[in-house]
Amino acid sequence: MDNFETIRNIAYLEPENSFSEMATDEFCAIHKLECFKTPLKTIKQIVDYVSQNSDTLGVLPIENTLDGTIRETFDCLMRCENPNIRIIGELILPIEYCLLSKTTELYSITGLIATPRLISKCQDFINNELPFNYNLIESASMLDSAHELSNHNLTYASIGNRKIAESCMLNILKSNVHDDKNNKTRYVLIGDMETTPTGKDKTTIVFCTNNTPGALLKILNIFLENNINMNYISSQPSKTNPNQYIFIVNFDGHIQNTQMLKAIEKIKPKTSFFRYIGSYKIGQEVAL
Repeated sequence: MDNFETIRNIAYLEPENSFSEMATDEFCAIHKLECFKTPLKTIKQIVDYVSQNSDTLGVLPIENTLDGTIRETFDCLMRCENPNIRIIGELILPIEYCLLSKTTELYSITGLIATPRLISKCQDFINNELPFNYNLIESASMLDSAHELSNHNLTYASIGNRKIAESCMLNILKSNVHDDKNNKTRYVLIGDMETTPTGKDKTTIVFCTNNTPGALLKILNIFLENNINMNYISSQPSKTNPNQYIFIVNFDGHIQNTQMLKAIEKIKPKTSFFRYIGSYKIGQEVAL
């Protein structure tokens, strides 16, 4: 069952002050965690680290409203050597970019320091609200942009997130300066523990069907026969067999529900590969 008292560490995707760290902070607040935070380079490193340390949780991006499912997360979870590593929580984080500066006056800005990627994501704001002849300096990362402000006068600004504004003691001159206002990322919390049903849960499984006519339909009918609401299904090619596809399914309910267990026991024999990824409370969008 949930036992967060034993957790001493939580791993997330580097760099520091990233949206992944913001999601980590939110998970820590939700579960009242007071532990070390460890930034790691890849999703696989996070899954392996959690797999090898029972007192460690991990935070992974799993879906983005613009880019869709993050395949690497599912690949690493379904191939994790420790079968007890599961999703135990989720939340939705708005990907919000802000104009940051040492000054408090937006109208005084004459220069911008930002990464090429963020410049392309904030074209409407840059073209409509910055001076026509503003000075542009490209940087390697959001954090580098913020640090670079110390080398310029108060009329320069950078583009970053709220975490960077807080850690670098910068003012937010304007929030939501990005073009796409619906950019949101779903993050999951993973760990070696079971969750307690809350009444507002969902379950994630991944599987491959046998290569026979109607194989997928037979599995989907099991959800219908057991009155289980399947709210998400996607497929992706298997990395090991180009003629085989892996299906990712989310459905309402918790694995500890007797009806759910019966349905899964009926599904397993109809698959060539099956992995239970977790039952967890349906995540809410974070209010920034």
